[in-house]
Amino acid sequence: MASTALQKNVLPGDIVDVIASEMACGVQRAVDCWMAQIEQALTDVHLTSLGRLNAVTDIVRRYKSLTGRTQLAERKDPVSHEF
Repeated sequence: MASTALQKNVLPGDIVDVIASEMACGVQRAVDCWMAQIEQALTDVHLTSLGRLNAVTDIVRRYKSLTGRTQLAERKDPVSHEF
C-alpha cells in the first residue's frame, strides 16, 4: 500500500525505486477504481442487460474523456478469459 508521504531518509540511489513504487501504487488504485465501477455496473440487479451494457459504455466514455484518449489501443493477441 502506498505511503502518504515519502520517507525522509531515502538515499539518492533509492529515489528512483521509491518514485516507481509510488507510481505503481497510484496506477493500481486507478485500475481498481475503474474495475470496481465496471463490476458495480455489471452486477446492478436494478439494470437490464442493456442497462448494464450502457452503464459500462458510460464508464469507458468517462475514462476516455478524463484521460483525453479518443481511442484505446487495440490488443494484438486474443483476450483470454482464463486466470
